[in-house]
Amino acid sequence: MNTKLQSTPDAMGRFGLFGGRYVPETLIEALNELTTEYEKACKDESFQKEFHRYLNEYVGRPSRLYFAERLTKEAGGAKILLKREDLNHTGAHKINN
Repeated sequence: MNTKLQSTPDAMGRFGLFGGRYVPETLIEALNELTTEYEKACKDESFQKEFHRYLNEYVGRPSRLYFAERLTKEAGGAKILLKREDLNHTGAHKINN
């Protein structure tokens, strides 16, 4: 029995023994179209460039580090940097879930 999980689904949408598309039959064609367009977008350099621009400028990914000057002084000089997810436009709770 192969218990190793795959990081990407096979042609049937399964991750090893798990996963799949359990949706009404009427949605299968739409999901197939969505899959085709997603795969095109993954290979499209201009789409990827725009996508990563939105991640950086709007979503806040990768999250920038903030130098905590006063906290650094209070800690006796250890350089303290904070990852300020609370400053993301959408709020970290939406992006991380």
